[in-house]
Amino acid sequence: MAKLTVEKVNALIDELMGNVSMVARTLNVDRTTVYNFMKKHPTVKAKLDEAREKMIDNVESKLYSKALDGDTTAMIFFLKTQGKSRGYVERQEVTGADGGAVLVKWDDENND
Repeated sequence: MAKLTVEKVNALIDELMGNVSMVARTLNVDRTTVYNFMKKHPTVKAKLDEAREKMIDNVESKLYSKALDGDTTAMIFFLKTQGKSRGYVERQEVTGADGGAVLVKWDDENND
């Protein structure tokens, strides 16, 4: 087993785009070892967080491109997640005044 260093692990996180399993395999260690190493080295955890944010950014860009190209599934997904303020939702949430609870008045005389 190779000795883990911040530089080595950070380089692999970049190279393998945040895939901790692949980082562990490349270093011939268990994933748990990599996660424990990250706990001791916050800069490595920050590198992983950065890599994962970059993955999300890349996929968002691809999704947006697909939606603009007319991919119906991509358009629907995009609108359901990004167009909620315009009514593109699967369900409606109902609240009372000022976002509070919905109050229900019950009239026993007219309801048997």
